[in-house]
Amino acid sequence: MYVIIVYDISVERVNKVKKFLRQHLHWVQNSVFEGEVTRAEFKRIKTGIKGLINENEDSVVIYKLHSGPRREIIGVEKNPIEDII
Repeated sequence: MYVIIVYDISVERVNKVKKFLRQHLHWVQNSVFEGEVTRAEFKRIKTGIKGLINENEDSVVIYKLHSGPRREIIGVEKNPIEDII
C-alpha cells in the first residue's frame, strides 16, 4: 500500500519522529513523508509513531492509498523522488 504521513508535533519530539520516518519513507517536505510499504511495515510505523508522540498534544494524519498517487508540483520540489509519476 502507498501511504502519506503528515504530522504536527511538538518541537521537542519532532526530530525523533522525522528520524524514525526517514528509516521507512521518503521525506517530501517539512512534516510530510510518503512511500510504498507492506502491511507489516505499516504496522511497525504506526507502533513506532505511537511510541514517540504524545497523543494528547500531537497530531499525525495517515493517508492510505491502494496505488501510488499522481503528483503535481507547483514551485520548488523540496526532495525529489525519482520513482513517482
